[in-house]
Amino acid sequence: MGIKETRITSPAYFVGVDGDNIISFGSGQPDLPPPKDIFKDIATPRLFKYGLIKGEIKLREALSKQYPGANAEDFVITNGASEAIDLVFRSIHEMHGRVKVLLCRPYYYSYPPIVEFAGLEPVYTDLKDGRIDIADFEKKIKHVKAVLINSPSNPTGRVEDTGTLRAIEKITSKLGVYVISDEVYKDLIYERENYLIKGKRVITINSFSKTYSLCGLRVGYIYARDPEIIEGAVNLKVHTSMNTNILGQEMALRAMKVPKSFVTGQTAIWKERRDYIYGGLSAMGFNLWKPEGAFYVLPKIKNSGRVVNDLYYKHKVIVYDGAWFDAPGRIRLSYALELPKIKEGLSRISKYLNGKGSWLR
Repeated sequence: MGIKETRITSPAYFVGVDGDNIISFGSGQPDLPPPKDIFKDIATPRLFKYGLIKGEIKLREALSKQYPGANAEDFVITNGASEAIDLVFRSIHEMHGRVKVLLCRPYYYSYPPIVEFAGLEPVYTDLKDGRIDIADFEKKIKHVKAVLINSPSNPTGRVEDTGTLRAIEKITSKLGVYVISDEVYKDLIYERENYLIKGKRVITINSFSKTYSLCGLRVGYIYARDPEIIEGAVNLKVHTSMNTNILGQEMALRAMKVPKSFVTGQTAIWKERRDYIYGGLSAMGFNLWKPEGAFYVLPKIKNSGRVVNDLYYKHKVIVYDGAWFDAPGRIRLSYALELPKIKEGLSRISKYLNGKGSWLR
C-alpha cells in the first residue's frame, strides 16, 4: 500500500518519519552514536527524583568552567535549546512588554512563532550570501530590544565572520540590546574555532543534542551574566516544566567528561559528509553555499514546494521546503545520515531532476 498523497506544508509532516526505504535529508538529528560512557550505572534512585529548577549544581558548575568568568548561578538547565529560547523571550516580555526582536532571514523555522508566542514582535534583516549584512543590521538594530543570531546557522550552514560578531558585540552593547546567541552547533565548525560572543546583555543558548547526539534527552541551557534574565527564566520554569529531567542531566554531565577527541572525531565525519553532498549537488548544477558548520545545505531550486512533494511521494526522499525558513526557491537538506544513504539520496534526486535542468537556474 503506497503513501496517501496530501500536500506537505510543514516540517511537522516529516518529524519521526522513517523506514520503508525512505532517505531522509530532513531531520537535524545526528545519526552518530553518543559517548558509550554515559550509560553506565544509571539505575540510581536519585536520578528519578525532582531536582532544582535551575538544574543540577554539578552540571552547572561543569558548564561554568567553559565560560570565562562564569559561575554556576549564571546557568539554567532547560528542556533542550527550544525551551531555553522560549524562556528567554518570555522573560524579556515580562520585563519590557511587547518589544521588537530582530531575526536574521533565512531563520530556523521555530524562531518567529517562539517570539510571537512570547508576546513580542519579530522584525527581519536579510542575510547576504548566507551571512549577516552588517550594514542592514546596523539600521534595524536601532529599533529593537533584542536580536537572535544563530552561528553556525540552521538552515544555511554558514558561520559568521569573527569581525561581524565583534561588531555586533559593540553595537548592541552601546544600544543596550539583548543578544540571544543560539550556539547549538558551535562544536560543529569546519573552518575555525567557535567565537564566543560576549557582553552584559548577551544570552547564550546551547544544548547537548548536536555535539553529543543526545537529542531525545532534551537537555539544553541558558547562560547569562544578567541575573534578571536568569531569575525570570526560573520564575517561569517553576510553573511550566519545573526541573529538566535529572537522568538526562546526569548523562549530559558524563558526556562533558569524554575526551575532546570524541568531538573532533565526529566533526571530521561531518566534514567528510559536507564535502560529499556539496560536491554532489554542485555537480548536478545546484547553486548553493558551502557550509562551514552544522550539517545543512540550502540549494536553490524553482518550484520548491512541488519538489518537496514529488521527491517524497515519487522517490521516497525527504527534503525541507526553503519557504518554511523564509527562503522560498530553495530546499534544505540535512546530511546527518550515513554516506551510503547520502549517495543513494543524491542518486534519486538526480533521476528526479532529469529533464528539469531549468529548475536549477
